[in-house]
Amino acid sequence: MAFPIPDPPALHDRALQDLSFIRRTMEGAASFTDVPGWGLVAVGGLALAAAPVAASQPTPVRWLWVWVATAAVAVAAGGTAMAHKMRRRIGADAPLRLSVPARKFLLSFWPAVIAGAALTLALVDPYTPGIDARVTTRVLPGLWLLLYGVGVTTAGAFSIRAVPLMGLGFIALGLIALFVPFVDGDLMMALGFGGLQVGFGLRIARRHGG
Repeated sequence: MAFPIPDPPALHDRALQDLSFIRRTMEGAASFTDVPGWGLVAVGGLALAAAPVAASQPTPVRWLWVWVATAAVAVAAGGTAMAHKMRRRIGADAPLRLSVPARKFLLSFWPAVIAGAALTLALVDPYTPGIDARVTTRVLPGLWLLLYGVGVTTAGAFSIRAVPLMGLGFIALGLIALFVPFVDGDLMMALGFGGLQVGFGLRIARRHGG
């Protein structure tokens, strides 16, 4: 006894499925273009202002708190700028959600940053009073620049060309801070988190709409 042959899907249903597949494929292959150029400029300005303040602190602990506070403000400013750029692109009424390129970008960026935070806690050892001066003058500046550069470079594989180039600059500065004797850590931080981000932020803002 023969089984009945199921009816083939309607032509318009197949067309909708094909269009949905094409849309997902194109979205996955697209680049993340919502890196906020003006946000990078603002974050870079914060770092340039923080570098001399940190350098003038009398103890390594107070130096660390200056940079931790600056990082917290920078994360808030950068996240707000990115959300504003995404909102401007998709419109005020559309729901704000992460696209496939945005998810790839963020998932590639944040592991290196989290690793930097964990290593910082391990190096400063919050359960032991005092911090070795060498940790704040060379090790932490080099570590932060290096791991931030790794995160930016890997995430930049899903973004515009300027982003991985900026990441490579951070990696170079981090290696210099770690392995070149007598290099000033705060100067390297100012050049990286300040100068590089201001320079590339201006470039991104001009070429990619803010």
